[in-house]
Amino acid sequence: MVMEIVCPAGTPASLRAAVKAGAHTVYCGYADETNARNFPGLNFDRAEMRDGIAFAHANGAKVLVAINTYPRAGAEAIWHRAVADAETAGTDAVILADPGLLDHAAKHHPGLRRHLSVQAAAANADIINFYAQAFGVKRVVLPRVLSVPEIATINAETEVETEVFVFGGLCVMAEGRCSLSSYATGLSPNMNGVCSPASHVEYHEDSGALNARLGGYTIHQVGQGEPAPYPTLCKGCFSTGDKTGHLFADPVSLNAEHLIPQLAKAGVTALKIEGRQRSRAYVAEVVRNFRAAVDALEAGQPMPEGMLARLSEGQATTAGAYKKTWR
Repeated sequence: MVMEIVCPAGTPASLRAAVKAGAHTVYCGYADETNARNFPGLNFDRAEMRDGIAFAHANGAKVLVAINTYPRAGAEAIWHRAVADAETAGTDAVILADPGLLDHAAKHHPGLRRHLSVQAAAANADIINFYAQAFGVKRVVLPRVLSVPEIATINAETEVETEVFVFGGLCVMAEGRCSLSSYATGLSPNMNGVCSPASHVEYHEDSGALNARLGGYTIHQVGQGEPAPYPTLCKGCFSTGDKTGHLFADPVSLNAEHLIPQLAKAGVTALKIEGRQRSRAYVAEVVRNFRAAVDALEAGQPMPEGMLARLSEGQATTAGAYKKTWR
């Protein structure tokens, strides 16, 4: 069975580009705080979601709607409405994280397929089986902290489908629990859907250098004429003692393309690409390359390698926790 390629779409144009490039499945969200990529200029209104799902279905692809932030107390109706609207629009599944919202969906929308978001950080078979038994979860998006053998062990102990990230950004925190971004901006990635929100980003020249700031904190300082990276705290450049550098994480991207055969043997159902904030050209190229890889694997042919290096952050990549040696 061919592993499913699950691709990001931050806009209707990206959704169409992903489908045309060969995506089996596209994931996207509404233009509000119910999804964890709540950036200005991204996401879908209700009509766009209906049209996008209809386009995908007409071209043999599926659509998953991410409603993967945690509801604010007293404002649960916003999230409940998003689940109902996703079902009405014809989505193939909703991606949820909050136990209360999962319970609501299971009780009020029993025919709607439910996937567990990476925001839930479910990293062992016991908790995955709990979500399946309590809320009827059919698939879990595994957090980016597991090795291939650990994923294989999970798949041997649960019947829930597993979906894993293979390309795009990395998070050094437990998924969605970024205290750094929350501290600097007052907005939580897990609740407001914004990590390093653009509204809190500033660039200032200072004595020939350019400072990139987030929430008033200087995250990067570069020389005149040098490219200034977006100020994401976990990938910032800081000084401690007599050293200056990337203390939390280097500005690199996850690329696990060479591990696709191992992930298939580990029982993984779907390969997920990060990047709803990326352009439609980026989405199309990444989708084409990963589709070529899984099709080659299915046909017993050599997989193309080194396809995506130039699309990676800083044109540098890592296999992340898949190849971890620090335990």
